[in-house]
Amino acid sequence: MAKQARAIQTRRMILEAAGSVFDERGYESATIAEILSRAGVTKGALYFHFGSKEELARGVLGEALTTEGVVSRESKLQEWVDVGMVLAYRVPREPLLSASIRLSADRRARELFGTSWAGWIDFIAGLLEGAREQGELLPHVEVRATATLFVSAWTGVEIVSTALEDGESLESKIAMLYDYFLPAIAVPGALRQLDTAPDRGGRVWQDREAVDAADPAGVPGA
Repeated sequence: MAKQARAIQTRRMILEAAGSVFDERGYESATIAEILSRAGVTKGALYFHFGSKEELARGVLGEALTTEGVVSRESKLQEWVDVGMVLAYRVPREPLLSASIRLSADRRARELFGTSWAGWIDFIAGLLEGAREQGELLPHVEVRATATLFVSAWTGVEIVSTALEDGESLESKIAMLYDYFLPAIAVPGALRQLDTAPDRGGRVWQDREAVDAADPAGVPGA
């Protein structure tokens, strides 16, 4: 068990190092040597887990579709908001998540191993379908089209926000994105109850960390 735990920890260290290098350099310019240096592991350890730079990139993308920290809500629209806001809180703080966006936006990388976008579209469409079943959506809403448009917009906001460096947080910009989207799809009664404040993601994530600290064994994925 101790050996297995060390292997899991080593794999995570390698992925985080790869994420930071891909995030800073892009896929083409990233090197195994720099990833090894960041991870502080041997070449043998890296190749035990990942056979190539392409496999490393696939591993980073595999970490992208995460709802860690988000709990099920009675309102599926609030759950959707929480997913996007928690990511807006985490992406600037976690290069592994940020790198998945860089890889998806990199045309050469997309040609090699695709993107995480399809998975996000499927997931959000599922949440919106749940919202429809609960009567939270206006009758005209097409959930698949809405999910596709939102993933496109969220990604674009993150990329432009990083490029501009205008001092406004990603959380504030994603909160504004929800504030534009939601009136077009939500029934008024559901809309009035939603929390889309810029600090929503941070609060949800910190609540999760508090639960982790109190009972690590009781939290899925802990």
